[in-house]
Amino acid sequence: MHWSIGAAAIPAAQTAWAQAYPARPVRVIVPVAAGGANDVTARIVGQWLSEHLGQQFVVENRPGAATNVGTEAVIRASADGYTLLIAGSNAAINATLFPNLNFNFIRDTVPIASIVRVPQLMQVTPSLPVKTVPEFIAYAKANPGKVAMGSGGNGSPAHVVGEYFKQMTGTNLIHVPYRGAAPAVADLIGGQIHVAFTELATSLGHIKSGQLRALAVTTTTRAEVLPDVPTMNEFIPGFEASQWIGLVAPKGTPATIVEKLNSSINAALADPKIKARFADLGGTVLPGSSDDFGKLIREETDKWGKVIRAANIKVE
Repeated sequence: MHWSIGAAAIPAAQTAWAQAYPARPVRVIVPVAAGGANDVTARIVGQWLSEHLGQQFVVENRPGAATNVGTEAVIRASADGYTLLIAGSNAAINATLFPNLNFNFIRDTVPIASIVRVPQLMQVTPSLPVKTVPEFIAYAKANPGKVAMGSGGNGSPAHVVGEYFKQMTGTNLIHVPYRGAAPAVADLIGGQIHVAFTELATSLGHIKSGQLRALAVTTTTRAEVLPDVPTMNEFIPGFEASQWIGLVAPKGTPATIVEKLNSSINAALADPKIKARFADLGGTVLPGSSDDFGKLIREETDKWGKVIRAANIKVE
């Protein structure tokens, strides 16, 4: 009888805990520097949660080691809902790219909610004599080992997407890693490299000004901000390589808190103003359950693991 009473009291206690949550400010760790899709996403969602849940959701940038520093800090934090992580595609990539991590992302976190899907943009320097993806593929095959592909570094999303493109098309592009996307884009504008796959927001202004030529977005649907730019899937069936961004917590975070945050984030993603803010960045909101997000993380980890192993990508 005592056991039955105690067991029955646990759900009631968890419900009360969830109703009281958050009772103090919540830290949202962004494991990259300020700027970029992950950081902007954290600030958009953090502001909405602050306004609707009655406590501040404070965004804290903690970059380092390709997002691993900030990620491990959250994993080691108390599983009480007051330290959360903005996670992105790097988490799925790093699981294979870094064989000696002190954590296992899937095992050591609990997914809360997916937030947004952001396309990569395949863009070329205007001096390259191609205007479509098929023309680029033909040019690259006619000039094997002579077309330079820039990225924000070995194992960065731009690099991995570029390797995926090479594998899907049978092209031989020479990878040129940079310390971040911005210098890669600068050299692409200057013609020192020929092609890059970066976040759409990183190059949007350069595309609109004519400094760069957009060939395709890597999502399966076109981006609202560039409706005339085709998807890669229109030329290469089955090609999909978007970046995703969502919110996770340390393993063991109470389910009632996860459910409350998931419900709140989905409410935010249904807000037309929030949708418009993400659309301006080239993103598409990605509502769903915490289980849906967990499934996405597992699928992406498997997908990029295969690409990394096939390309033999090593970190510097």
